[in-house]
Amino acid sequence: MTAAHFSQNPRATAVALKAYRNIAHNWALSARQAAALADMSPGKWRGARRPNYRGRINVDQMLRLSALIGIYRCLELYFDTPIARSWILLPNQEPLFAGDKPVERMIDRGLPYMLSVRHYLEDRLEGS
Repeated sequence: MTAAHFSQNPRATAVALKAYRNIAHNWALSARQAAALADMSPGKWRGARRPNYRGRINVDQMLRLSALIGIYRCLELYFDTPIARSWILLPNQEPLFAGDKPVERMIDRGLPYMLSVRHYLEDRLEGS
């Protein structure tokens, strides 16, 4: 199945949104940050946060949720819980982040950057 199929599949959408709701909570994201990372308006995010949300998400939003779920997984595997849960909100001196907070860079630069962060973290898990 492609991302387009998943984004139009109500069950896949529900699973992705449930995972992202938990991630946004665990990362202590503001509503603005959570909506922006998912490329949703604040109003759509308010609706999508509800467990019974029946709306659709587009392919870009599904890909973003997938990337964020992957980032979360990597952080949880690589760091102890307190660091894993705060990492995204902390300034980072690695060249990819240039002293900025990963969350703000991902909001500003979008999906391609999120995928770069995911690959960066996957490389760390593999010992690269």
